[in-house]
Amino acid sequence: MKRIITLVSLALYSFSGFAASTPVKTKLALNWKPEPEFGGFYQAKLGNHFAKRDLDVEIIEGGGGTPVAQIVSAGKVEFGISSADELVIAQDRGSDLVAIFTGYISNPQGVMVHEASGIKSMKDAFATPGNMAIAVGMPYTLYLKNKFKKDLKVTIVPYSGGVGTFLADPQFRQQCFVTSEPLAAREKGAKVKTFLIADEGYDPYASLLVTRRKTMTEKPELVKKMVEAVREGWISYLKDPKPSNEIMAKLNPTMTLATFNQIAELQKPFVLPKGMKESEIGKMTDARWNAISDALVELKLVKKKKSAKEFYVQ
Repeated sequence: MKRIITLVSLALYSFSGFAASTPVKTKLALNWKPEPEFGGFYQAKLGNHFAKRDLDVEIIEGGGGTPVAQIVSAGKVEFGISSADELVIAQDRGSDLVAIFTGYISNPQGVMVHEASGIKSMKDAFATPGNMAIAVGMPYTLYLKNKFKKDLKVTIVPYSGGVGTFLADPQFRQQCFVTSEPLAAREKGAKVKTFLIADEGYDPYASLLVTRRKTMTEKPELVKKMVEAVREGWISYLKDPKPSNEIMAKLNPTMTLATFNQIAELQKPFVLPKGMKESEIGKMTDARWNAISDALVELKLVKKKKSAKEFYVQ
């Protein structure tokens, strides 16, 4: 009888040890401070979507100029948030970076103008004299300047963030996330109009989850679990963003919780466009990758075009 009890005890101990497996630790580097564009990633952590897959993910916030592509390429972290054009350029320079999920199916980057300016289109924004604050040298800036070069009359000035200069000059225009800076300007009483860069033919995936092919080869189960957890995180965040917004608002007090909640609502079509199923959140296509690759080749930002399959795996 004593022997039977001992064997049962050992079996229970063995089962218990198996169930309580040690979580796999990994890191996710953001390319900006905590904001709704990362809501699904934070929700994957806060909602235990990582934990139930035995993942212990440390989310590292970024800031202006955080070189996420280089950080991931160098193996300092296993996962990072980037953009499609940054990934294509990184690969052209020898990186083995690859995309595995996209937070934004469509890119919310745009240009903001005053309603009273008389500017009615993106073309007008470049063809009308005045100042435009936009990141000099960025692929989307070069794309727009090239597209409207025959009509170019605007003066490009460096973008320093915020909406202070915009509010002081009714003819001023600036880059923005259409889900973000326009809200700040309207809160100050401005009437604004926005134009999406995506509507002009340049629509790189954004809030893009990237890793190295080396990581995919050596740790395929980790990558698979990461994608599954992140997709569940975004589905959960779209349904109820408030819990994650409360946490992110504490981490990034430059925005109010009310603004977090507004942005979360405004960005929904960029994460889950009309007609798309929840199960398709984060999925990418060859056509979109080919389009961004073609644009960067034309702008001479990369040397040669690659197959779309070189850029992403899903």
